[in-house]
Amino acid sequence: MIDLGILKGSSFVVLGLARSGLATGRALKAAGIDHTCWDDNAASRDAAVAAGLNVADTAGIDWSRITALVMSPGIPSTFPKPHPVAAAARAAGKKIICDVELLARAQDKATFIAITGTNGKSTTTALIGHILGEAGVRCEVGGNIGRGALDLAPLGEGGIYVLELSSYQLELLETFHAHVAVWLNITPDHIDRHGDLAGYVAAKENIFARQQVGDCAVIGVDDEPSRAVYAKLATRGIATVPVKLETPIAGGISYRAGMLIDADGYTVDFADVPTLPGDHNAQNAACAWATCRWLNLPRERIVGGLKTYPGLPHRQERVASVGSVVYVNDSKATNADATARALSSYHDIYWILGGQAKEGGVAPLAPWFDRVRHAFLIGEATDLFAGQLEGKIAYSRCGDLKSALDAAHERAQREAPRLSSGGGAAVVLLSPACASWDQWKSYEHRGDAFRAMARALPGAQVLGRAA
Repeated sequence: MIDLGILKGSSFVVLGLARSGLATGRALKAAGIDHTCWDDNAASRDAAVAAGLNVADTAGIDWSRITALVMSPGIPSTFPKPHPVAAAARAAGKKIICDVELLARAQDKATFIAITGTNGKSTTTALIGHILGEAGVRCEVGGNIGRGALDLAPLGEGGIYVLELSSYQLELLETFHAHVAVWLNITPDHIDRHGDLAGYVAAKENIFARQQVGDCAVIGVDDEPSRAVYAKLATRGIATVPVKLETPIAGGISYRAGMLIDADGYTVDFADVPTLPGDHNAQNAACAWATCRWLNLPRERIVGGLKTYPGLPHRQERVASVGSVVYVNDSKATNADATARALSSYHDIYWILGGQAKEGGVAPLAPWFDRVRHAFLIGEATDLFAGQLEGKIAYSRCGDLKSALDAAHERAQREAPRLSSGGGAAVVLLSPACASWDQWKSYEHRGDAFRAMARALPGAQVLGRAA
């Protein structure tokens, strides 16, 4: 837990009592700092009371004595409509911040690496943390991934915090200073919370706020909004490292033909890094490489970290193999965009998909249908997806995940030995392009079940993490 003693004499309202809010309340209580906590959900309030926090309705708050509102990022502060507590704080002239801001104030001697982007944040954050950890660097990984910011260990001078930051968190920072800011990519997202694409980009750009000479910005430049941000930063005097797929870029990191290429021509062959498949993961790895090189980590240490990276659960997680077939858990792919990244990463795919469909279904995935040997449909989306796949991909209606895995396993084991697409091992891929709630508690619940089922198949060899 982070010691917030430096903030003694302050008084905070904490709004939202999920993971980050509870951690904030506990840290304030441990430091003896005045706090009032609230959540609109009664069960969350009860959990906070059980933790010994001061829970009270904010309607009677005297805002004149409050230092700031610490708000969970998932709660709107502006669009589409500010939460009443946020509106009251703003009317009283009080700052609205998040837990990451308190971490930055309490650990002002530490080094901060911040990662944002529409896609790939979690993988890049975890990968940087893994590389640093394998190299013996004192670091903590958190923010929008894993533990809340104030549940991390205090590191002090010489320690490095590697933080995934969403647009919601970035717009709630006031003094936070990223020594290395990593910007992966931008595609339209969270428009309901930011008004339009320009508002979304503006929120993301807060990752570069307060950077100064001696700091570094690593920027993927494969999309137009990101190129515009890169051009803007180039006028500020901050060291910028561009990252580009397919084509070389002066002074930056590129990836093409399965090779990561440093600015001086040094190369890393990704044939030895099976846990980072596809171009999207190439971008993640290139940004992680640029970050660790800026921190003066020896290249051989970075290569070692890349090769031993275990991957993240439910994100193209290689969980088992049977013969020449690999079983991949991509349960976090709850929409077509996410599933596109998986389909583009493999050839000879036995694809398990379905659940609660998102708008558009799987029609946008047509460019990758030629990689699919057979599709296995589950859940509420079965009829919709059957209609969208009819005449394009052979499919089976399987109903539930166990039936789909058994059918995919049988077909893949029968057909894989004679496949010759040249794209590597055949894969049984759970990449549902759907939410999980029709049959599962969450995408994690669904992915955990798939992992256990795949590892229980006859002759299965366990890959990746133990659980």
